[in-house]
Amino acid sequence: MKLLVALLCGILFGLGLAVSQMINPAKVIGFLNVIGNWDPSLAFVMGGALTVMTIARIYILRRPAPLLESQFYLPEKRTLDRRLIIGAILFGIGWGTAGFCPGPALASIGIGGEKVLIFVVSMLVGTLLFNHFFHPKKYCCDY
Repeated sequence: MKLLVALLCGILFGLGLAVSQMINPAKVIGFLNVIGNWDPSLAFVMGGALTVMTIARIYILRRPAPLLESQFYLPEKRTLDRRLIIGAILFGIGWGTAGFCPGPALASIGIGGEKVLIFVVSMLVGTLLFNHFFHPKKYCCDY
């Protein structure tokens, strides 16, 4: 049941990204180009998503547990550190130069062509290298 719900959520997420054009790198770069010909339309997409999720989160966290789990798994760390800041900078550079972040890149892998494949392969290699160097025992057998 959990896998089916995860699949349905992934399909819904991918459809939302496609309908909102967040899988279109030109649209994303137009949104990020606040100095030039700025396209604010993705701000409305993100604002709508944040509004819905903020309201839903209030009701979800009132429950004793998620529907298909025995407990909530919420982040425990609440401080900014050097690794988080460097990661955010790298994420921003990748998003700004490629026009993709991980979700939209995966959602457009079948239609995006060579640029998307290069981005996704680079993202996966980066993830594997990070896990290898920073969590070698935790992920030693996952790849």
